[in-house]
Amino acid sequence: MPNRTQSGLVAYTNARLLDPATGLDAKGALLTKGEVIADFGPGLFQGGVPDGIEVIDCGGLCLAPGLVDMRVQLREPGEEHKETLKSAGEAAVAGGVTSMVCLPNTDPVIDEVATVEFVARRARKNGLAKVYPYAAATKRLEGRELAEMGFLLEAGALAFTDGTKAIADAQVMRRALSYAATFGALIVQHPEEPSLATGVMNAGEIATRMGLSGIPEQAEVIMLERDMRLVEMTGGRYHASHVSTKAGIEVIAKAKARGLSVTCDTAPPYFALSELAVGDYRTFAKLSPPLRTDANRQAVVQALKDGVIDAVASDHAPQDADSKRQTFALAEFGGVGLETLLPVTLELVHNGHLSLLQALKLLTSGPAEVLGLAAGRLKVGAAADLVLFDPERPWLVDPALFHSKSKNSPFDGRPVQGMVVRTVVDGRTVFVK
Repeated sequence: MPNRTQSGLVAYTNARLLDPATGLDAKGALLTKGEVIADFGPGLFQGGVPDGIEVIDCGGLCLAPGLVDMRVQLREPGEEHKETLKSAGEAAVAGGVTSMVCLPNTDPVIDEVATVEFVARRARKNGLAKVYPYAAATKRLEGRELAEMGFLLEAGALAFTDGTKAIADAQVMRRALSYAATFGALIVQHPEEPSLATGVMNAGEIATRMGLSGIPEQAEVIMLERDMRLVEMTGGRYHASHVSTKAGIEVIAKAKARGLSVTCDTAPPYFALSELAVGDYRTFAKLSPPLRTDANRQAVVQALKDGVIDAVASDHAPQDADSKRQTFALAEFGGVGLETLLPVTLELVHNGHLSLLQALKLLTSGPAEVLGLAAGRLKVGAAADLVLFDPERPWLVDPALFHSKSKNSPFDGRPVQGMVVRTVVDGRTVFVK
């Protein structure tokens, strides 16, 4: 990495500047001073860069705000053999992610001020991607007693969720939405009715043929329909994670049309893969929610085009080899996703579904707006969190080369286009390809 000049000024020249928040797509340059963006635009440094400023020639590649990943499982504290804050941070910056929000399903659970502060402190010490914790909506993620939301917000919690578990009890969800609303806080739901979601893959013909128990689409739809009623009843703010079904998306679209404070995200597997990826009992394709039919996959793509889905998250769920090297029924759910988030999302651009700015918005200002984060946009005075990437460069997904401790990628062996070349956090280069 180049040494910083004494002035603390770095010029990124010969770049294709992309800012989805403002619609900027132009050749130009960007200047950072210390930790912040000092200036940017098409006309910057047209007469050359003054002496004393470090120059990084972007070679015509895309320079955009660093990605904001709103759903990551970090496994620390408690399951450091699967992932740590450091290994996840290294995977994140290799994938162009400069801000990530972690789920509270650690051990101990992030349901107390001390745990929120521990995660924030450890992440700062690593100096890689910024980490913002979700706090548990209910104590110990047990779905019964609400966590101390006020104290947790003060300590730095960004929103509240029971992580990979749905808040299943309607009265508890009603209270959570009402209580969070008094702070203007967001409730993030894993929309899956647990008494229906007892299978291991999508319910249907393929599951039957393979002799595997199925999770019906209705598990998602029923929970979303119930939750929309509770949002209406309480006036709370609600976000549905990793939507995967056509019917579920329709419920959210109707709620938005009625003016309810509802947002949602999906993850790359749900627009890039279908249940066929399970193939010959392939446990890397065992995800929660399960991979759906191709008709549902196409509905997710359409919802991204229509703007019904607000963000794309990696849904990074690292599992060690022993957790996946089991029979399909016994293997753990989840796939790693930090290092494939950008290239798989760019498939939507290469396939003509979205423009480059539309795709990047789902990864930057879209999630930042949902969470109220000051991130995901190019703005003078804002933190210099940047990603430089080549949108065309092809490569083959090889989990053996991942920075993540775990290698359980559902995209193992997939040819993709789009490679991160440099990642900058607070003006510091933290990754160079």
